[in-house]
Amino acid sequence: MNISLRSVALVASVTSSVLMLSACGGVNEMTKQRVARSETAVNQAQATLGNSEAGAIELQQAKDYFAQAKKAVDDNDEVKAERYANQAELSAQLAVAKSQNATARKAADELMASIQTLRQETNRPAGQP
Repeated sequence: MNISLRSVALVASVTSSVLMLSACGGVNEMTKQRVARSETAVNQAQATLGNSEAGAIELQQAKDYFAQAKKAVDDNDEVKAERYANQAELSAQLAVAKSQNATARKAADELMASIQTLRQETNRPAGQP
């Protein structure tokens, strides 16, 4: 149920962004769609990271790039809008990758600790507690 609400919120957000950006003239539709996609990527990264510190800096950069992309659309600067939207999407992807890497690393560290404990247990002479 929680995932469904997030999906609905993301779709509503993207739809409103596309409608808002469509009202602007001077920037082609492809650029507007790229900016809307970058917003979706930022929102999905935010949902994936939650309160995780891993990837937080990259997520903030993605948000900043997205804000600059929106401003560039408002200013009818298609080149900057494309560039910032692309940077926002890439930064969001990097944030997610760093978060997933941190989670995998933590799981690997826990597994290695468990293996070390098992090794110690098997090397202990019989009869010792």
